[in-house]
Amino acid sequence: MGQDGRGGTGSTGTGPPAAARLLARLAVLAAVGSVVVVVLAVGEGGLEVLLAGFLGLVLCAAGVWWFVAHRGAVRLLGALLAIAAPVGVVVLFAHDGLWLTALVLVLCWGVALACARSALRKARPRRVGRGVAGPRPRSPYLIMNPKSGGGKVGRFGLVERARALGARVTVLDPAAPADVAELAREAVAEGADLLGVAGGDGTQALVAAVAAEHDLPFLVVSAGTRNHFAMDLGLDRSDPARCLDALTDGEELRIDLGDVAGRAFVNTVSFGVYADVVQRPEYRDDKAGTALTLMPDLLVGEGVRRLDARIDGTPLASQQALLISNNPYVSPDVVSGGGRRPSLHDGELGVVGIRVEGAAEAADLAVRGSQSTGLTVTTARRVEVTSSAGEGTTSSAGEGSGTDEIPVAVDGEALRMTTPVVCTVRPGALRVLVPRDRPGVAAPAPRVNWRRLLDLAFGRHGRTSEVGASGGQGG
Repeated sequence: MGQDGRGGTGSTGTGPPAAARLLARLAVLAAVGSVVVVVLAVGEGGLEVLLAGFLGLVLCAAGVWWFVAHRGAVRLLGALLAIAAPVGVVVLFAHDGLWLTALVLVLCWGVALACARSALRKARPRRVGRGVAGPRPRSPYLIMNPKSGGGKVGRFGLVERARALGARVTVLDPAAPADVAELAREAVAEGADLLGVAGGDGTQALVAAVAAEHDLPFLVVSAGTRNHFAMDLGLDRSDPARCLDALTDGEELRIDLGDVAGRAFVNTVSFGVYADVVQRPEYRDDKAGTALTLMPDLLVGEGVRRLDARIDGTPLASQQALLISNNPYVSPDVVSGGGRRPSLHDGELGVVGIRVEGAAEAADLAVRGSQSTGLTVTTARRVEVTSSAGEGTTSSAGEGSGTDEIPVAVDGEALRMTTPVVCTVRPGALRVLVPRDRPGVAAPAPRVNWRRLLDLAFGRHGRTSEVGASGGQGG
C-alpha cells in the first residue's frame, strides 16, 4: 500500500539506518575522490577542466537569457551561444586530451550527489499515515470533463464505471461552458454526500471549495493532463479509473486548501511572467511559440510589470514572477512543472520569487541555484501581492481610479484580480476521499547539505533528527 499523501513525521528512535550511514560515507568518499582527481591532475589540465566547465555553464546561461529575453539577431546569437558553449567545452577536452580527467571528475561528483541524496532520504524519519477509514458515500456526485487529458474520461470508461458504483455523473458539454461550482451546489442541495471531479486542477479547485464549504468529502479523479494535485495525493495518474475505487474502499485525508482573493486553489497561484503569458488565447494551442513571442516584452520591454509582495509582513520587491503554492514544494523545480509537495497538511504556503534582469544574473542563477540572489524560496501563512507602482498595471474602473488589476494564473486558469491580491491557506479545510490501494507519494530528492551528511556519515547522532527533518527542504 502506498503512502497516504498526508503523512506526519515521527522518529523511530533507533537512529539512522545502517544503509543511510553507508551511503553517506560513500558520498563523502566520492566527493573526496573528485578533489583528489583535480589535485593529481593539476599539472595535466585539472584546473583547466574546472575553469572550462564553469565558463561553459556561464556562457550557456547567458545565451539562454539572450534567446529568451530578446528578438532578432540577439536571439539568434543567444541560441548559438547556448549550443556552442557546451559543445566547445567538449571539443576542448577532446583536443587537449582532458576528456578522461573530465569524465572521472563528473563520475565521482555524480556518484557523490546520488549517494548523498539517497542517504539523506533514507535517514528521514518514517512518515506515518494519518488517513482514517472513510464511510462509503450513499449519494456521490461527480463532474467529468470529456476533453481533459486528451479525452481520458472516454478512454478509461470513467462515466460508466462511476455510474456502476452508484454515482450520479454530469458530463460537461465542451460547446457550452458550465459553472461547475454551481452544479456542485445544486447537487449538495439535492442530497449529494460526496463531490468529485474528473478533470483538470482548475476545475478540481472550484468543486473542492464547495465540498469544503459544506464539509463533504471530495474525490479526485486524475483525468487531467498533468494532475499535479492527484500526484501529491499519491493517486495513480496512469489509470484514473483506480481513483474511483475510493467509492467502495476508501480512506479520508484532511488537507489544506489555498485561498487567493476568496477563490480556492489546490496547487499554485502564479503572478508575473507566466500569468501574463497564459492570458493570451493562443497560449493553449501554442505554448512555446506564445511564450517566446511575449518574453522579450515581459522581461526587458518598456513598461514591463514588476511585482511587490509582503510575505508574512516581510517585503519582497520588484519580482518578475511569483509563485505561491498550497504547501511548499521540495524544490523550485515547480517553476518548470517538476516539483512535488511531500505534505499537503502543514498549514503554510510555499513562496518562490524570481528576479533576473540580465545575462549576468541568469549565469548566477545557473551556477548558484537556490543560493542565487535572483531566486527567493520561503514559506508563509499570508502573502499580499501588488504591482510595482506605475509599472504596467491597468485600471479596473477607469483612469485615475487607483484600482489596479494584474494577471493571475490560478491552478493554470487565466484570471485578472484587483490589487492587493491576498493569498492565505486554510489548514485542514478539505476532506479528500482516496483509495486505500494507490501508488503513494514518491519520496522527493532532498537538497544535499554536506554538514548534515558528515554528521550522518561519522555517527554524530545528536544531529540525526535534523538530517531527517530538514533534508528535503529547499534546493
